[in-house]
Amino acid sequence: MEIKSFALVGAAGYIAPRHMKAIKDTGNILRAAIDPYDGVGIIDSYFPDATFFTQIERFDRYIDKQRRQGDPIDYLSICSPNYLHDAHIRLGLRSKMDVICEKPIVLNPWNIEGLVELEQEFGKKVYTILQLRLHPAIKALKDRIENGPRDKIYDIDLTYLTSRGNWYHTSWKGDESKSGGVATNIGVHFFDMLTWVFGPVKNNIVHIHSYDRCGGFLELEKARVRWFLSIDVNTIPEQIRNSGKRTYRRLTIEDEELEFSEGFTELHTQSYEDILSGNGFRISAAMPSIQIVHDIRKATPLGLTGDYHPLAKLPQGKHPFD
Repeated sequence: MEIKSFALVGAAGYIAPRHMKAIKDTGNILRAAIDPYDGVGIIDSYFPDATFFTQIERFDRYIDKQRRQGDPIDYLSICSPNYLHDAHIRLGLRSKMDVICEKPIVLNPWNIEGLVELEQEFGKKVYTILQLRLHPAIKALKDRIENGPRDKIYDIDLTYLTSRGNWYHTSWKGDESKSGGVATNIGVHFFDMLTWVFGPVKNNIVHIHSYDRCGGFLELEKARVRWFLSIDVNTIPEQIRNSGKRTYRRLTIEDEELEFSEGFTELHTQSYEDILSGNGFRISAAMPSIQIVHDIRKATPLGLTGDYHPLAKLPQGKHPFD
């Protein structure tokens, strides 16, 4: 297979090493990277010869110069903060590169519509990372649902608790206008997975929504989902905290627990393999989950009424900076 060249935006982010590894594991090269923060020694583990920039303008100029000199870069991988994805995708398309963008690909549904138009204008493609769809346990679940009773409506509880320190609230992630809030930051890939397996949304109810947690009820074509997401360590069950763990993930279907805690190590590499072979998830595949988190962000929480997740009753502490 022909070696492809990559540029990467957001080299200092926690997810960037997975992209660097995927580029290397698929036999390709990273030629340039950008991040305002210059603590990016991780690049040495993968592509020490990559050109590095701290200013997006110089990065853009380098990419344009390579293209004009007849040595264009093939792909732009985006690992930047959520609110910058749209602008960085546009940069990639204008520079005649195909784009691979981390989730959430954008914050608002209408951003996807605009980017689809730009794909057509520049003749390039935008892909997103939806790695839960590649997880063996999730693929097996999808097969099970598709081969199950056609009129069956499944009862599901989704719980995802992943604690974050005070730094989170100071960073861009704690600013809802930049991150999309808790539902977008830590929940968007779960919502994508649920709609991929159980069908489109019929009703989206939000019971609670604050700076460190949210919970609600999703009625899907084939499922009724109570969900709860939190970054507050105090919501994690005591026995889990006492074991030193700071993350708790649980998905039950008809009171049967689905285990998918393991098996994530190579999913980014598999995502790149699919994209490079002409497949991969295009930008439109992300539309249902982006619509869900947008609607959650804009909804008025109803409080503890109706069919809410049991953990929604947990007491909430005050904001660390109040």
